[in-house]
Amino acid sequence: MTDSNTPTAGAATGTGVRSRPRAVLPALCATQITSWGIVYYAFPVLLSRITADTGWSSGATTGAFSLALLVSAAAGVPIGRVLDRRGPHLIMTGGSALAVTGVLAAAAAPNLLVFYAAWALTGIAMAATFYQPAFAALTRWWAPDHVRALTVVTLAGGLASTVFAPLTAVLAEHLDWRATYLVLAGVLAAITLPAHALALRAPWPPAPQPQISEQPTGADQTARSGPFALLATAFTLSGFAMYAVVIGLVPLLEERGASSTTAAWALGLGGVGQTLGRTLYSTLATRVTVTSRTTVLIALGGATTAALALVPGPIPLLVLFSVLAGVVRGNLTLLQATAVTDRWGTTHYGRLSALLTAPATIAAALAPWAGVALAGLLGGYGGLFLALSGCSFAATLLATKTAPREKTGPTGV
Repeated sequence: MTDSNTPTAGAATGTGVRSRPRAVLPALCATQITSWGIVYYAFPVLLSRITADTGWSSGATTGAFSLALLVSAAAGVPIGRVLDRRGPHLIMTGGSALAVTGVLAAAAAPNLLVFYAAWALTGIAMAATFYQPAFAALTRWWAPDHVRALTVVTLAGGLASTVFAPLTAVLAEHLDWRATYLVLAGVLAAITLPAHALALRAPWPPAPQPQISEQPTGADQTARSGPFALLATAFTLSGFAMYAVVIGLVPLLEERGASSTTAAWALGLGGVGQTLGRTLYSTLATRVTVTSRTTVLIALGGATTAALALVPGPIPLLVLFSVLAGVVRGNLTLLQATAVTDRWGTTHYGRLSALLTAPATIAAALAPWAGVALAGLLGGYGGLFLALSGCSFAATLLATKTAPREKTGPTGV
């Protein structure tokens, strides 16, 4: 295993010896922008139009989207196992076809039951096309420079809402929501299907042998270990807080007197901070140990959430806190992407990464409802954000115990 008491020497720098297929990185940048933009970010833009046209309630309609996230979490584990053995070509190409089918089915859904079924299908596509399979591909092909490649892809993925939220809104001004989804499905098919089918055909390198400093344990043994369970719990608590903050930021600022336009700008500037944060992670990875940066980043997430809860204003200061929270979120994305590699190597990356992030994905799916419910119970969004900061600080304490155990003798300690 990687020594958790020293900075990861090859995490952000180094020169890989494997032949890297040149088309993979630009292809994944394009497909992450498109897949996230259409499958994920188009839905909140079209939600009000869907409910107005169909008469379905906002809660029931949003439930279909959350179902997709839950299915994605469940499907990610078996998909990760196949990725480790076979590589991303068939998985991501098939996932693209499934995503197109799901979007088309949602657009044509005559009732809520079919709409839910369409989004359940799309959830499988999310697991096969979103960050996790892309991270698995880059981690194997780009090691030991994988952090650099992961950073590039997540920077591109951060543009998904910037590109497709306005595009979806423009289309929806001239078309109904069903026709808008039809157009977007065409764009999804035109970009992601050929990119995955053609760019990911390179031979899949064999899993690297564990380094001398790595403990040669199997995926099952690692997944049952104490540090792995604690890390998964820490990411789940932190992820729940993070997604609830994103959903609750606009109503929080409106409670503090901001206009809806100003609150929306604050949320958008938080996205800019997220992109900025991702550019800083490589430097952080070379200078701070894996356990320390996990602890510090989760704690900073709690600190920014607490600041938003406790500081009443002025509004520009709250906007600044939103940007800083975005910087932390950007780093946390890459922290999760590299958590397995930095602790247990790359041999079982796909499966272990899916197991590690599945609970956090479930928490992200539940965060919108839970946040609204807790805000009502706690007297508003200020109380909610204070409770969410507590979740992050609890995750921080768990993160301090996530260093893998070293074997120091025949029996280990």
